[in-house]
Parts: sequence; C-alpha cells; structure tokens
Amino acid sequence: MTEEIIIAGFGGQGVLSMGKILAYSGIMQNQEVSWMPSYGPEMRGGTANVTVILSDDRISSPYLKIFDTAIILNQQSMDKFEESVKPGGVLIYDPNGISHHPTRTDINIYQIEGTKLAAEMGNKKIFNMVILGGFLKVKPIVQLENVIEGLKKSLSERYHHLIPLNTEAISTGMNKITPFKVEKQVFS
Repeated sequence: MTEEIIIAGFGGQGVLSMGKILAYSGIMQNQEVSWMPSYGPEMRGGTANVTVILSDDRISSPYLKIFDTAIILNQQSMDKFEESVKPGGVLIYDPNGISHHPTRTDINIYQIEGTKLAAEMGNKKIFNMVILGGFLKVKPIVQLENVIEGLKKSLSERYHHLIPLNTEAISTGMNKITPFKVEKQVFS
C-alpha cells in the first residue's frame, strides 16, 4: 500500500499540522513516511501545502506531480491541484470560500464543511482535525489510536489538554463527510 497525498490551503488552517499528524501516524504503524511542506514567506494567510506519502515499501522520491488524494481548503488550491489527482483518486474539500466547485467526473469527490463544524464545536482551530476525520473515513489508511499518538507528538505538551477535543473533531469529521456529485452542465 502506498498513499500519496497533497493537503493545500491557506497558512493558519493547520495544513502542515495535518500532514505532520498523518506522517507521525504512519510512523506509529511502521510505515515508510515522507512529509514535504511548501509555503510562502507570509505563512499565515498565504498559501501552504504539504505532500505526505505513507507506504509499506521504500519511498523513492518525496517529490510528486500527481496524487492519490488531494485535500483542498481554498479556491487557489482547488485551481492548482484539482487536475493533479490521479484518475480514480479522491478529492476532499471544504466548500467554505470555494466559488468554483470541482468538475472532474473521473475521480471521487467528497465535501466536508470543516469551517462550519469547527465553529459549531466552539473552536475554529480544530478545523483541520474535522477535515482529517473526513479523510480517514474515506481512506482509513492509519488507525485512530495512531492518529492520537501523532497528535501527542505534534502538539506541544501545553496543548495536550486539547487532545480530547481534537479526537471529538476527528470523529465529527468521520460522521459528516459526504460524497459530492458533479452536475453536468447543459448548454442550450
């Protein structure tokens, strides 16, 4: 099993953290792991993405142009990475701020309202864990107990009291992700 993932959005949305938690989770499962972040100098508010590869075999290169899964959190990332998903692959996105929804019919598309759900749970910072939960429902490539261990590794100890809330956010995401159907446009 090899899963090649791109997670993309604005800096401050927890894009890099989500990738790091996935990477730690893979390590806990004795998988080969690659975590390669990319972000602009402005960080918060600028664009950020991270490539994560989890594999049972050695990883030949962390550099990818096409992905099994794209997790998209803003319109710029949708414009840039929708076409980078392999045919038959998965695209997961939060519709908040998306004006042009995905249009491909050769991939599996899922929508999760992470922004709205995190606000309803009372903490916008758990947005990325809601999204991660949705991803894990669609692609259960790491076990939940390893994700929680990954959270402990990536969160500073002073934030460990938030692990139950993050765990609840993951569970919420697992329950709230829905398939997105591309509507065919009819021109007259």
